[in-house]
Order: sequence, then C-alpha cells, then structure tokens
Amino acid sequence: MTESIAILDFGSQYAQIIARRVREVNVYCELFPWDAPQEKILAINPKGFILSGGPKSVYEVNAPYVQKFILESGLPILGICYGMQALTHALGGEVSPSSEREYGSAILEPLMPSILSVLSKVWMSHGDKITKMPDGFIALAKSGNSPFAAMGDMQRKYFGVQFHPEVHHTPNGIELLKHFAIDICNVKPEWTPLSIIESSVKQIREQVGKERVLAAVSGGVDSTVAAALVHKAIGDQLVTVFVDTGLLRHKEGEQVAAALRGGLGVELITVEASADFLGALKGVTDPEQKRKIVGEKFIRIFEREAKNVGKPKFLVQGTIYPDVVESSAPDRNKAEKIKTHHNVGGLPEDMQFELVEPLRYLFKDEVRLVGEALGLSESLVWRQPFPGPGLTVRCLGECTPERVSRLRVADFILQEELSIAGVLGKGGSASQAFVVLLPVKSVGVMGDQRTYQEAAAIRVVTTEDFMTADWARLPHELLAKVSSRIVNEVDGINRVVYDITSKPPATIEWE
Repeated sequence: MTESIAILDFGSQYAQIIARRVREVNVYCELFPWDAPQEKILAINPKGFILSGGPKSVYEVNAPYVQKFILESGLPILGICYGMQALTHALGGEVSPSSEREYGSAILEPLMPSILSVLSKVWMSHGDKITKMPDGFIALAKSGNSPFAAMGDMQRKYFGVQFHPEVHHTPNGIELLKHFAIDICNVKPEWTPLSIIESSVKQIREQVGKERVLAAVSGGVDSTVAAALVHKAIGDQLVTVFVDTGLLRHKEGEQVAAALRGGLGVELITVEASADFLGALKGVTDPEQKRKIVGEKFIRIFEREAKNVGKPKFLVQGTIYPDVVESSAPDRNKAEKIKTHHNVGGLPEDMQFELVEPLRYLFKDEVRLVGEALGLSESLVWRQPFPGPGLTVRCLGECTPERVSRLRVADFILQEELSIAGVLGKGGSASQAFVVLLPVKSVGVMGDQRTYQEAAAIRVVTTEDFMTADWARLPHELLAKVSSRIVNEVDGINRVVYDITSKPPATIEWE
C-alpha cells in the first residue's frame, strides 16, 4: 500500500491547498474531515498527520478537536494555524485571544537552526495565539505578534506553526511541508504521474472486470484524460460517446473527433443533440436548473446510446477533486455547497450506470501531467478547462440559439487573440479565458445610429490548481483589440467589460 499523509480539515479555506502542496513533492495524501472515523483515516496507511487551519476558536462550544486516536498513534503531527492551537489545547497548553490580530504578511524570526531558516516572510491569518506551550515543546520561531509562531516536541515529533506554509504568500513554505512529509514522516516520494497511472489502471480493471464501459467525453481536458486512462486499462472494452449539445465552443466537435479517433484510436460515437438540449433549456434562466437539465439530458442520451453497444454497466466521467469539493461531497468534506457540477451533483437519482471516475481525487495540474505521461498531445492536454454544461454557464439568462451563437463567436475572437499574443497554452500566463454573455442591454452608437444591445464580459484568470485563482493582468492594448473585434464583428453586442475579481470571493465561472 502507498505510504501517505492524512490531512485533517478543520474548516480551512486552504485545506485543499495543503493537499496539493504535499502532492507537489510526490507524496500521496488524502484530505478528511477532522471528525472522520478512525478506520477510514487509518485505511490509507498514514505515516503522519497534518492538522489544517480553521475559522473557530478552540474554546468555542462544539469547536473541532484532535481525535484521541491521532495522539495515541505515535505518528508525527504538524498543526497549521488552528491545527497548532487544537494540538496545543489537546496536550494541555494554553491558547488565548490575541490583543492584536495577525492577518496578512508577517516576518518570521527563527530561534534556532531548522528548516524554518529558509522562511522569512510568512502569511498569517489568526485571532488567537499560543500563550503557553504544552510540556515537552520548545519555541522554534516567533513573529511580531506571536511569541510561539512555531514550536516543536522533538521527542514525539509534534510540530506547530501559526502561519500558513501552503499558500503562495509564504515563499518557500512548500519546503517545510516537504521536510515534514519526507524527512520527519519518512514517506517515500513515489506519487508520480507514472505511479498514478499504474494504480488507476489496476483500480479500473478491478472495478469493471470484463464489462463494456461507456465514456462521456465533452472535449475538455478532464474527460479526455479519463477516457485515455480507462482505454489504457481495458482497451476495446471502452466506447466513447461525444454529444454535440449545441453548447460547445467553435469547432469543438471536429477537435474531439481528431483527438480521440486519430490520437488514441478509441471507438467514438458522435450524437447530434443540439435541438434536444436547447429545446429543454427554453425559458430557463436559473443556473442550477440549467445544470440539472444538462446533466440529466447527458445521462438520458448515454442510456439511449448504451442500448446500441451492448448496454454497458459502467459510465466514465472526468470528475476531478475541485468538482467534488465545490459540490460538497458529504463523504469527503463538510464544505458549504457552492454550485452543482453536472458530473457530481447534477446526475439523476435513477441513473442506470455505475460511475468510473479515475480522476476524482486529482487536482487539475496532476490531470495534465497524467495526460502527458499517457502520450496525449500537448495541445490537447493544455487546453483550457470547459464546463460539462457547456456555454449554458456562460450565457447568463435564457440560452436561445441566437444568444449561444453570439457567445460562441465572441469567445472564438478572445481565444484567437490571446493565442496570437502567447497568453494561452503551455507556458502561457493565463490558465483559463472565456467570454460571458450578460442578459443586460445598454445604449451604444454605431455608424451614427443608436444601438441597444447586450454586454459581454471577458474572464481571464491565472491559477495552478483552480481551487483559487486571480484575474490576469493583460496588456491594455490586447484587451482593447479583443473588445474592438467583438463589438465590430459580433452582431448583438455593443459593450465589453473585463472581470477583475479573484477566486475567492468569486468562482471562476459566473454560473
């Protein structure tokens, strides 16, 4: 069994980022709610525990706490922010409200030689602080407002840091996580794209046996890599189905066919269903309802197609970890539901398939690395993510054929100009870019004539994991060119705006 680190989530917005950083150093880890059952946590063969931050105070009623079996395991523990305070409280130390809260950048002062010497600027986000360390601990570092910004019990290999080493605002913070996982917990750094493929192939074969399998492909990176993984595992047992919903990007169908039939040699069935989808969406404006309609339509079409290929028992989907987190899968975390993903929360209850989701606990960057290791083309692997519900989530308001066509052309213009400028693709500065059509009309002037047409919003973000994202600082000249082309070439749009909101507080998609 793969050696791993168990991360206990105490409600931190950064908990998933901790997991991603640990994976970055080729160490396998899984994220659990802080109160997950002992047998479930220990089932992954952990060699150490990381306790995440969280929004509560350890003295609040019903505050999360460190379960007894973790302390009795004899394994190393690293507490981060609230995790450090919860560890302190559990071991008899003292945590008190701070007279001055510490949010944002802080200077760390190491008190003795250690891995902390590679850190100077760190990111703090706390209102409480340690006022008395538990017995056996020594202070390892301090900051302006935290006398015990880092502490450790060298005998038991218990450590705590008041700052967040997982965020980019703590330069070199990943070195601390690497030191804990590999040097202190002695986990072998064997979590690589090749090992992911090897374990996935084994799991897929065990799950499906000799059964036929149907794969839903949307043209996005996730569904394509998932299909490629399953094809590697079971070969001709796999049949892929691509549904042309009428909600796709410019020439998407042609690109998907070339990638799957030509690139992978996979059996591909193409279904033209644009009239069905657009008809079902007629008059619908609520985004959750749109997602559920698209999700159910997908499944019903797959069920229909399944009858023509021997009624496969299994359906492959490209669900990835951010999908699971944002849809609040109850068995993995207690995060607030943000939105329903069509391939997680939007599936009908009476679905006739058993799901195969080989990417379910991978981050986007891991999916891309697996795709490259499988031999998929760079242009395919580094395509921008595209939501399963397609342009429905970017066409705010009713998705009429005219509005969807308008959005598709505007989006193509954006993609073309950003590609020419070298902003997109591997090595490009932007991770995702698209146009959102707004159900808002404004007055304009074209050719001395008054216009009253819709507005379009440009959304371009930079991110490594899609759990957090920042808006891209594109050159003004590039934005001006895109805006000019959209207004002049797309009938029905007379105004273009640029979205400068990060995630959080916003999500990347608008719906």
